[in-house]
Amino acid sequence: MPLGPSELILNADGSIYHLHLIPEDLANTIITVGDPNRVAKVSSYFDTLEIIKANREFTTHTGILSGNRITVVSTGIGTDNIDIVLNELDALVNIDFGSREVKHDKKQLDIVRIGTAGAIQPQIPVDSFLTSEYALGFDNLMHFYLSDAIQNPEVQEAFIAHMQWSQHKSTPYFVECDRVLAQKFKSHTMLSGLTATNVGFYGPQGRTLRLKPQDEQLNSKLTSFNHKGLQIANLEMETSGIYGLSKLLGHRAVSLNCILANRSTGEFSKDPDKAVDGLIRYALEKLTGV
Repeated sequence: MPLGPSELILNADGSIYHLHLIPEDLANTIITVGDPNRVAKVSSYFDTLEIIKANREFTTHTGILSGNRITVVSTGIGTDNIDIVLNELDALVNIDFGSREVKHDKKQLDIVRIGTAGAIQPQIPVDSFLTSEYALGFDNLMHFYLSDAIQNPEVQEAFIAHMQWSQHKSTPYFVECDRVLAQKFKSHTMLSGLTATNVGFYGPQGRTLRLKPQDEQLNSKLTSFNHKGLQIANLEMETSGIYGLSKLLGHRAVSLNCILANRSTGEFSKDPDKAVDGLIRYALEKLTGV
């Protein structure tokens, strides 16, 4: 049955509503970054650049590196933006824009987040790289979809009990990366762990400027959470949404984090641009095998 015009929204040029892309613009391998300005930092390493498009906070470059076609798209910050980006990326490959119907044969995308994060375990060094093996989402995104099958109630309930989680906050959800895709990025220099995806940068991550937090022990509780050896390594704002939607839509996803801060020790990177560039080069080398 065709999707209605208020469900699948297309622009006058036939492109998807927010990303302003047509299916031919997209590679099968997608790198997501939060900052629109970081897109060009990734694509500067491409051998050739085919596509440059931008709308709002969503900038997209598609090009070739060592024979591999790669798309880089900025998501902006937060899982609300991830909801837009992941659904529209999937629509570009799995919905026929002409008939407005879902295709019978689905295409699987590889989605690699290259982002920044703050560690909460004191032993995780600033400027290190960390793969999110799991994500614990404090956002509410997965609860708007039929997603019980991809969650882990045991971990979620243990976390809620440990944190004395307020009933006024969203129920946290626990999702896993794609293990096969994540294997591409393993090395002796790449750390791995559980990533907490927050709904904000200040209060939701335990930062205090002028507003009093609801839970003054938030970060110490996050740091001390341990469920059968599983501890939270770092905080950021997109990974749970990427993992959850990717699993529901049949795509493979992994999140790579450049640790710019350590909240336990109070350290911050002395050269964050250099550190992020290092993760970009690492990811591209692992993706292309060169």
